[in-house]
Amino acid sequence: MTGLKNKAYQPIYFLTGDEPYYIDIISNHIENNVLEESEKSFNQTIAYGVDVKVEQILENAKRYPMMAERQVVIIKEAQNIKDVKNLNLLESYFKNPLESTILVLCYKYKKIDLRTAFGKLVNSSGFLFKSEKIRDYKLGEWISQLIHVKGYRINPKNSALLADHIGNDLSRVVNEISKTFIHLKKGDELTEDLIERNIGISKDFNNFELTDAISTKNHLKYNQIIDYFSKNERDHPMLLSVGILYSFFAKVLIFHYTKDKSQGNLASVLRVNPYFVKDYQAAARNYSARKVLDVISLLREYDAKSKGFNNPSTPNGELLKELAFKITH
Repeated sequence: MTGLKNKAYQPIYFLTGDEPYYIDIISNHIENNVLEESEKSFNQTIAYGVDVKVEQILENAKRYPMMAERQVVIIKEAQNIKDVKNLNLLESYFKNPLESTILVLCYKYKKIDLRTAFGKLVNSSGFLFKSEKIRDYKLGEWISQLIHVKGYRINPKNSALLADHIGNDLSRVVNEISKTFIHLKKGDELTEDLIERNIGISKDFNNFELTDAISTKNHLKYNQIIDYFSKNERDHPMLLSVGILYSFFAKVLIFHYTKDKSQGNLASVLRVNPYFVKDYQAAARNYSARKVLDVISLLREYDAKSKGFNNPSTPNGELLKELAFKITH
């Protein structure tokens, strides 16, 4: 897709996958940059899958541009095409597309069946773009790169804080982070205070700090955080806290059984930024491998309790306190 910036356009873009962010980036770029404003009224067609049939897509794609070098046809939400089973009707067009047409099919949240004749054709044509979800363990790094590209700085801890709080909805990540940029000059750092003021993530009361408090057995700190979570349960659901703790202690277990404990190797094996290796080293000193196995068992037990299994009435805040106490004792 690097050819887009150089105006080296392809006749077809079949954009598909579970991550809508990149699909929107590409289709919006084509929509806004290929044609001049004066050319768009006659030569740019934008339709939604729910409103269009495959025959109409073909009809639009086979038209010739009027007083312009090319025309653009964009089908948004193409996965909702009423007769989506008839996508194979596009097969002949994919084999011989009109060079003066740029056809964009935004097939979101789904993957085309690459075993079908049409799927195989799309896959081998060079027109297919797969937009995959960012893995959770790579999200912090993705956020750091995004902020760097925008011309600002952020440390790994704050990238992880944003990743844990916002999740891997990339459009939401970008929107939330953009709130901070108006307060920064190029080269400035996105700090905890700025994140707290503009995104609403408490620098003191978050899952990152909860995990740190439990891993270091700081009883006062984790109880204060859990009290805060109990009063703001909508923003701090127990399921999320348990999931993050589970991920952390699973890595502590891997740490124990990794022979090469050099920082570079551990960062690779644990799939974390080297900055965080020291956190797993500290936790491993407090929790033996045997204890970590017990912790993981506790986390599974309390995950079930938070969902109502073997727990008729205990509030989640009390469950989380109970869980933290059992982990640290």
